[in-house]
Amino acid sequence: MEIRLAQEKDIDQLIKMRWNFTLEDYPEMGVGIEYSSFEEECRVFLKNALEGSQWKIWVAEENGKVVSHIFIELINKVPRPGRVTNPFAYMTNVYTLPEYRGIGLGSKLLTTVNDWAKKMNYEFIIVWPSETSIEFYGRNGYTHCKEPMELCF
Repeated sequence: MEIRLAQEKDIDQLIKMRWNFTLEDYPEMGVGIEYSSFEEECRVFLKNALEGSQWKIWVAEENGKVVSHIFIELINKVPRPGRVTNPFAYMTNVYTLPEYRGIGLGSKLLTTVNDWAKKMNYEFIIVWPSETSIEFYGRNGYTHCKEPMELCF
């Protein structure tokens, strides 16, 4: 198993995994949606993400097959006098193929991301877990913090 940053060659697999991940949790979201229209939008996003510096996409690969991934968006903070301002990381789209779950792979990938973020001096990593993933993050050192406020439209 190799853990690495995603490359352009991974785009097709990442698109399919995003589709499957969404429909696994929200099957109604696929109703009336053509895969090709989603694929086109997701391909543009992934190409831009891989070419830019704002997103880091970590993958676990086995024999050329991406079996797990974590997307990290780097959020730069406004500088503040009297302290060094480091960005923080927003973690999202954490997914492992069903047949690779329960063997510690997700934790291994998450540990790699955590170690990388610490080495890069990011201030913290934030994630909004689903109800089913709270235990996973807890096992890996994440704790609940005060909920942020939001304005929904």
